[in-house]
Amino acid sequence: MPNKKKLSFWDMWNLSFGFFGVQIAYALQSANISRIFATLGADPHQLSFFWILPPLMGMIVQPLIGKYSDRTWCKMGRRKPYLLAGAIVAVLVMIFLPNAGSLSFSSRLLLGLNGAMWFGLFSLIFLDTSINVAMQPFKMMVGDMVTEEQKTEAYSIQSLLCNAGSLVGYLFPIFFTWIGIANIAPKGQIPPSVIWSFYGGAAILIICVMYTFLKVKEMDPKEYAEFHGMDPAAASAEDQNKEGLFKLLLHAPRTFWTVGLVQFFCWAAFMYMWTYSNGTIAANCWNAFDTASEGYQAAGNWVGVVFAVQAVGSILWAIVIPRFKSLKLAYVVSLLLGAAGFISVAFVHNQYVLFLSYFLIGAAWAAMLALPFTLLTNALKGEHMGSYLGLFNCTICLPQIVAAALGGVVLKLCGGIQANMMIIAGVLLILGALCVRLVSVKRPEA
Repeated sequence: MPNKKKLSFWDMWNLSFGFFGVQIAYALQSANISRIFATLGADPHQLSFFWILPPLMGMIVQPLIGKYSDRTWCKMGRRKPYLLAGAIVAVLVMIFLPNAGSLSFSSRLLLGLNGAMWFGLFSLIFLDTSINVAMQPFKMMVGDMVTEEQKTEAYSIQSLLCNAGSLVGYLFPIFFTWIGIANIAPKGQIPPSVIWSFYGGAAILIICVMYTFLKVKEMDPKEYAEFHGMDPAAASAEDQNKEGLFKLLLHAPRTFWTVGLVQFFCWAAFMYMWTYSNGTIAANCWNAFDTASEGYQAAGNWVGVVFAVQAVGSILWAIVIPRFKSLKLAYVVSLLLGAAGFISVAFVHNQYVLFLSYFLIGAAWAAMLALPFTLLTNALKGEHMGSYLGLFNCTICLPQIVAAALGGVVLKLCGGIQANMMIIAGVLLILGALCVRLVSVKRPEA
């Protein structure tokens, strides 16, 4: 076995610090997609269409980023060129997207969408694509540069920074409203509080990414080969990438598929949380069903608050996860806590009690961000690390697409009561926890 150098806490921190800024951008996107497009004039029945786009773009882009970054060896690094390029494009789109309603688009065009919505739609595609391009290298660099013994800690640090970024992104609009920036705007335009949230997120994103870009020095091919116990020739672009993505998928280790099965249930559950939390909280805590009512809008604001509580729960639980002696036990406990949180949401009628529910959901979220990548990268040899992590992202994107496509059918089977969808989400997490027993934690021989 090669003698692997262990990284200090701050080395691992530097590896993932840029993820804080990337996650602010992602949180702003996920928390404001429905709000932006509804403001631009989208029919409520069209909103699920916009929710399908982000995971679809991730499913397309991240395997390609993994494949091509595997063969990239240059002076800037291996993964860092993609990190920087994705961040720059994301910053530009974050400046333009929230201004879609201020453009002179009003007439209905193709598919009944007006020009502003089409502008916003293409901006969303570019934003999510660029976020995915910037996000994936962080996961890959941990897989490249961290020992098996330290990966749980490294991915937990990444999870902590990710959730801290989510917390900032979720609370940005409330913060800007609190300091006096208007939270309302003329019909068809995005409120200034949201616009300035995107501006602030863009500034933090580029600062954080540049910090990681300047602080982290990636390995050269020889160092990489020695670190992973590979033949140095295997780390070269010519030898490492002859296999296509489909062939790599056929030869993926068992851990790839078993963890992917767990991922399917987990990410489908969270898609239903993102989609139905607003309606559930409005009905249960405000007895509001009219989307134009004051109660419904108050519930919408509260969704941002409880999502922030979820992020706090994730940050704290990310500190606890490395203390488990068994990764599988940590995974199961985390998912069961999240399941309890989801199911309880359906029965809670006090907005403050929801803090406990979403705090528990945060435990599952922290595990989902850290443990799957720890288990997978420990099961991989050094070859094709980026390609496999890119392909593994499909286990995140595909369940979201399936859940979004079937959401209307499942809701109808649940009597049209959105609170019941939170119970469905809890059951999905329980199924995910049961599937953890199928996961192998053994590393294959080199």
